[in-house]
Amino acid sequence: MLKKVLIANRGEIAVRIIRECLDCSIEAVSVYSTADKQALHTIIATKAICIGGPRAGESYLNISNIIEAAKAEKCDAIHPGFGFLSENSQFARACEENGIKFIGPASDTIDRMGNKSAARRLMVKAGVPVVPGSDGAVKDAEEAVTIADKIGYPVLLKASAGGGGRGMRKAYDKEEVREGFAAASAEAESCFGNGEMYVEKLIENPRHIEFQILADSQGNVVHLGERDCSVQRRNQKLVEEAPAWGLSSKLRDEMGAAAVKAAKAANYENAGTIEFVVDKDNQFYFIEMNTRIQVEHPVTEMVTGVNIVKEQLRIAAGLPLGFSQEDVQLSGHAIECRITAENVFANFAPCPGKVEFIHFPAGAGIRVDSALYNGCQISPFYDSMVAKIIARGDTRLEAVRRMRRALEETVITGVETTLPVQHLLMYNADFLRGGYDTSFIENHLTELLSIYEAAGGKNESL
Repeated sequence: MLKKVLIANRGEIAVRIIRECLDCSIEAVSVYSTADKQALHTIIATKAICIGGPRAGESYLNISNIIEAAKAEKCDAIHPGFGFLSENSQFARACEENGIKFIGPASDTIDRMGNKSAARRLMVKAGVPVVPGSDGAVKDAEEAVTIADKIGYPVLLKASAGGGGRGMRKAYDKEEVREGFAAASAEAESCFGNGEMYVEKLIENPRHIEFQILADSQGNVVHLGERDCSVQRRNQKLVEEAPAWGLSSKLRDEMGAAAVKAAKAANYENAGTIEFVVDKDNQFYFIEMNTRIQVEHPVTEMVTGVNIVKEQLRIAAGLPLGFSQEDVQLSGHAIECRITAENVFANFAPCPGKVEFIHFPAGAGIRVDSALYNGCQISPFYDSMVAKIIARGDTRLEAVRRMRRALEETVITGVETTLPVQHLLMYNADFLRGGYDTSFIENHLTELLSIYEAAGGKNESL
């Protein structure tokens, strides 16, 4: 087993990984920026090392500083968490070259699956359904127009190296393709250092269904069922569920088999996620693979009983999976709300500042993943997610009721958060019916904000 692991991340995922390492009798080394000197992940780790200034480029994205910290502490492995360098093949390659185990797939696999146009070609070859579109990257806007004319409008322009909704534009005619191509390419170049683009047919208002997979170094691959991540705003997820409500057993089996096939085609190792869209006719299509642990992994843990982070550590140590596909059984239903420090009345603008007081919920079926504590600072330099509240029940309705109670118990003062909107979601009739698609928030946000304001919520922008 591993003896010492460096966690190249911050926030709640760093805290989660540190705790898992300590539970497995593995020393946990955290790294931090000058802005995070008093952050929880620096307090609970075996040792904490400052790796640079407050901006991510000076610290959490500084490959050389992280590698040097790991070498200085004689760490066996580095866990990248999610975000930052978790899907950066150069970082994985630097770990490999320095004899440090990267807790994730090989650098070549990240290259193969991180480039979305290359991943698309690989899936076609493997027989995994993909959305109709270009055969790889397109060289310019005019080639994108030619392809869009051929496959039919609307289309989605996507950055090959994109993620988190960046480098994406919808286009409903030729002019929108030309305008969107330039804007999305420039955004992708700025965010990812790669402006390469490809074109897909736009599946309007699909369901966003993803499958969690685990793969060991001996070639064993299993999936842990699916999550419905369709409650999104600007491609950012707000609520996730497992399993997906209303998905037939036949479709679940077909998608699970396709997810395993995709992972095997990529020669994948460790935890990853295969993401699909499902259209109105229940046809599913591969859209991308996230070569890391996902933010929403707790809902899968809650319904399968599989500790995904622990399995990551075991796989990185060279151990085989201790269970087969037949051993994976889904029990009950789980829902996760991502609580972010944002002002919902100011177009969800980040709301950094000092947390004056927090109280998190507890009780049957409730789990909270967070790095907050009373008096801590939410930094303006990083992602605004501050907590994940997860509720499990024997049925979806029980999970919803427990989530209502959990959100009502939660108190976070000093900063604005999305918690009130997510609480109202748990009472929304269309949400309660389940089977919603990615247009849900767009169709209901104004109504939810109006209810919140009428109930006494603040609207600072008016």
